[in-house]
Amino acid sequence: MRVNGAEIALNGICTLKEFLEQQGYIVERIAVEKNGQIIPKTFYEKELLNEDDKLEIVSFVGGG
Repeated sequence: MRVNGAEIALNGICTLKEFLEQQGYIVERIAVEKNGQIIPKTFYEKELLNEDDKLEIVSFVGGG
């Protein structure tokens, strides 16, 4: 699977939420595009990942 352009091995079948948590992302502070489509946060627990997927993950940064 490709994540932000880097190849990452997927350890078996998992949901998007499980993968994000394993990778240390704070789900409330990111947006995810899977294979060219933005995935709503309400679907993270149901969205299954496979080796052919391409994810783009964008973190929100506060400041001022």
